[in-house]
Amino acid sequence: MPESEQILARGEAPPDAGPPPPEAPEVRPVVLDAGGVPVSGLLAEPLRTPPRAVVVAVHGGGMRAGYFDSRARPGLSLLTLGAELGFTVLSLDRPGYGVSAPHFPEGLPLADQARTLYAALDDFARTHPLGAGFFLVAHSNGGKLALTAAAQERGDSLLGLDVSGLGTRLAVTPDQLPGAGAPGAWRRHWGALRLYPPDAFRLGRELVAPVPAVEAREAPLWPEAYPDLAARVRVPVRFTFAEQEQWWRFDPGAVAALTAPLAAPKVRVDQLQDAGHNISLGWAARTYHLQAFGFLEECLLARDAAIPRPRDGALRSQNPTAGTERIHAALHRTRVPVPAPERAAC
Repeated sequence: MPESEQILARGEAPPDAGPPPPEAPEVRPVVLDAGGVPVSGLLAEPLRTPPRAVVVAVHGGGMRAGYFDSRARPGLSLLTLGAELGFTVLSLDRPGYGVSAPHFPEGLPLADQARTLYAALDDFARTHPLGAGFFLVAHSNGGKLALTAAAQERGDSLLGLDVSGLGTRLAVTPDQLPGAGAPGAWRRHWGALRLYPPDAFRLGRELVAPVPAVEAREAPLWPEAYPDLAARVRVPVRFTFAEQEQWWRFDPGAVAALTAPLAAPKVRVDQLQDAGHNISLGWAARTYHLQAFGFLEECLLARDAAIPRPRDGALRSQNPTAGTERIHAALHRTRVPVPAPERAAC
């Protein structure tokens, strides 16, 4: 028997074999109990350490939880990236989507969606470590749910919000918004085709779901409802607009209208180059996700810096510096440049 076959038979690595490939975090389906209603989603957890926090990803209208788990190219998934950086990432199907759809065939108003979301997170917390707590990453109509959840009484317990593809001044007329009987313009969802890996459109078909009727009816009311809602949001918020965002205005006047009503201690508005509305399905997904985790690191840093050290001088178990170093290393590896923000307000 040749020496190479003898080595393989003994289960040894050949002498010239390099190190084994790094183990990738698993993304697996989950179903949570939201007060007797099932809520489906996807979950990724750190492989060897407790989570530093739990990132809850909330998809937009007409999509599913897999929006944040792009498999078109390696490195684009929010779930696997977050787990590699030491966070648990839980991407949920919003109420009215996934396994909850039969329970809410018409969907739910935003306030009821928020209550259902919290009930699902309470169920998750009963069986999973949370680290520093929950941080919401939300897209488009999912951003409306994230802001509504933050505006509720228990919203102060959230670490912060990172919202993409949502403003308060429409770039279209209300009758052009997507929803039941009004599918909207395909190009407004995506922008230029060059902004997405070729497989994104084929894989994206599996994520598409009907927009519930209640959600479609509420959509035109958002600009009017936003100011009162924003005045009750008291946690840090970052908004990101894609370069080719076509549903919402993000000119200086529109940005001022978005940020002024917020009671948040920190508000940032960024623009992401080389991206369309569906950022997390495009080439820019990794760049955006790294920026979202960077904002989470800022929220953790502010939280830790505001708490005095214990009397015995022991350091807290959370280590934001180590997490920041992992972010910087990941930014160095990514092939997509990170643009400088056009405007930041804190």
